[in-house]
Amino acid sequence: MFGLTDRQFFQIAVMIYGGGLVYALAIFRHGFHKAGVTLHGILGVALVFHTISMVLRGLALGRCPVTNLYEATAFTAWTIATACVGLGMVPRLRFLAVLGTPMLFALGVFALMPRMDVQPTEPQLERGIMSLHMSLTLLAYGAFGMAALLSAMYLAQEHELKLRKSRALTARLPALEQLDITSPRLVAIGLTLLSAGLLIGMAWLKRQQGVYLKADPKILWAIFVWMLYALLIGLRRRYGLRGSRFAWPSVACFAFVMLTFWGFNLLSDIHNPR
Repeated sequence: MFGLTDRQFFQIAVMIYGGGLVYALAIFRHGFHKAGVTLHGILGVALVFHTISMVLRGLALGRCPVTNLYEATAFTAWTIATACVGLGMVPRLRFLAVLGTPMLFALGVFALMPRMDVQPTEPQLERGIMSLHMSLTLLAYGAFGMAALLSAMYLAQEHELKLRKSRALTARLPALEQLDITSPRLVAIGLTLLSAGLLIGMAWLKRQQGVYLKADPKILWAIFVWMLYALLIGLRRRYGLRGSRFAWPSVACFAFVMLTFWGFNLLSDIHNPR
């Protein structure tokens, strides 16, 4: 399309994400009166290029583009960007763009690093099954990412209220009660998607190697992540874990996911065959 490859469209999207980050940093000292609207627009433009990149790549490969580190990272970023733009249609949620743009730019830069875009060699049927498995798990991580952003918004607003300050940023954030309800719902959605993705992965492993579980670093990591979020939801429902007591673990859990996902993927013989 327009003589550009899918990767070039993605590069344009990453540059726009970077432009949004620069804009946010530039106006930080001058308040955020119109930052939500402007950044939401910038994010929307970047999402268009990002979506074109994903579609072109999917059509060229004949599958959902999620099977290597480049595609997985780009897909996760696309999920978060789509959620930011979609939720940003609600005026008081537009500040998701302020928190989301740095994450999207970082994910984009990481995806474009060398040797990330290595194509697998599995048969078409197996690629289809694994695409479904990876799509569900990456959508789950996107939901966890959005929950973490909302939790960060909660913590920022709570901090300002405790100091009895009303700044331009926190004054336009959603109510604490709304954030405290929405973030756990996103975690629950993410946990459901992750559960489905893991079950499909286990079924595929049983078909290929005759076992449902294997001592593979990425598999063990994914189960640990599932346990973390299941524990978080369980504590909320059983003991009424709310407010900052839920928000801090939500942010911490996703930070763990972000910091360890790619390392464990590289250590895995199943997810990163050599």
